Amino acid sequence: MTSLSVEMLAADAAEPITSAGNAQLGIAVLAGIAVIVLLITKFKLHAFLALTIGSLALGAFAGAPLADTIKSFSTGLGNTVAGVGVLIALGAILGKLLADSGGADQIVDTILAKAGRRTMPWAMVLIASVIGLPLFFEVGIVLLIPVVLMVAKRGNYSLMRIGIPALAGLSVMHGLIPPHPGPLVAIDAVGANLGVTLALGLVVAVPTVIIAGPVFSRYAARWVDIQAPEHMIPARPSEDLEKRPGFGVTVATVMLPVVLMLVKALVDIVVDDPENAVQKVTDVIGSPLIALLAAVIVALFTLGRAAGFSKERLSSTVDKSLAPIAGVLLIVGAGGGFKQTLIDIGVGQMILEFSENWSIPALLLAWLIAVAIRLATGSATVATISAAGLVAPLAEGMSTGETALLVLAIGAGSLFFSHVNDAGFWLVKEYFGMNVGQTIKTWSVMETIISVVALVFVLLLSLLV
Repeated sequence: MTSLSVEMLAADAAEPITSAGNAQLGIAVLAGIAVIVLLITKFKLHAFLALTIGSLALGAFAGAPLADTIKSFSTGLGNTVAGVGVLIALGAILGKLLADSGGADQIVDTILAKAGRRTMPWAMVLIASVIGLPLFFEVGIVLLIPVVLMVAKRGNYSLMRIGIPALAGLSVMHGLIPPHPGPLVAIDAVGANLGVTLALGLVVAVPTVIIAGPVFSRYAARWVDIQAPEHMIPARPSEDLEKRPGFGVTVATVMLPVVLMLVKALVDIVVDDPENAVQKVTDVIGSPLIALLAAVIVALFTLGRAAGFSKERLSSTVDKSLAPIAGVLLIVGAGGGFKQTLIDIGVGQMILEFSENWSIPALLLAWLIAVAIRLATGSATVATISAAGLVAPLAEGMSTGETALLVLAIGAGSLFFSHVNDAGFWLVKEYFGMNVGQTIKTWSVMETIISVVALVFVLLLSLLV
């Protein structure tokens, strides 16, 4: 366990900063979340400001001194950014190199060249899953939409038959698989092992994406039978490049951090001896920071230099990758502050008592909380961060596998029924040229299927882990 995790667990166990009873704490939580929801949905305030104000409101409703609330929020923000901020930045750099070098297009073109008409939806899932691994969801959509539209147009496919599998692949990666921000923060909050969470996440993700992607797309194509809107087909990112990296080296670069983290998790399970030399080495190279840093350094050569980028262009690409994630880092940090405020006012203990009295399984409770916040705020990341803060005390005493499943249950709940308060809803609607009703019948239903199916597989795994 990292020193950060120890500090966070110590903070979780600290005495509450207020002596409020469970009834007042319950009202304070509802009021704090209501403030966040109203500020995001009604007043269109940035999620960072909404979470900051909501945290202060939470402390005030719970009767905590303002100075203590500010301290809790600041501590949570600092710990969260320290824990996941660098990882998000490294992931953004890797994603930008993948896109700008033409590596993403190389993966797409190679897989599509080998896919037949019947296997095309499966090929789209594979493309989206590989490309979506290092990319933020919105970036992945922007990158894949031209491919989806062109494949649908040239092959005369229903847009939903091709688009739904691609969207499912991206969404599952976003909600369940680190190094995406939501899963990273949840792992940090509950003290889960990243490698084990990644391994179990892949086990859950594969059947989930099959059911929500290629299988559901058959029905979605019947419900909404539309063709690709020609005016939405933009130029591809690598069209101006004279050369681009090869397929094999691109896939190897993208998968490098995943392989390193999985090797660490496997050695930790098989060897299970902190003094063993092999385990010491894998603990270092398989740590998220080193694994992602190694992938970025390798990508500078295998992707950037392979595409003919000069040193100046490589530097510019890295610069451009960091600017767009400022908002993400602030939201994630403020979410960590909100989580710490929840813990410090004693909400964690209240949730623990609630789950014991009502005999609600921790995994189901985590999923339900994430679903409620997702429906209210529209943000999967906000839902993940807030739910992780609420259920973090439930992880105490859990095994490594159980805490990993707790993270996955939260991630699954955070994807439930995307609707009009979710930016992703409107992104999909506009790119695919659908109306609101069509978007709900396809995109929103697909997200719900992902959420429910992932929960089912998490619960099934809990019987074995």
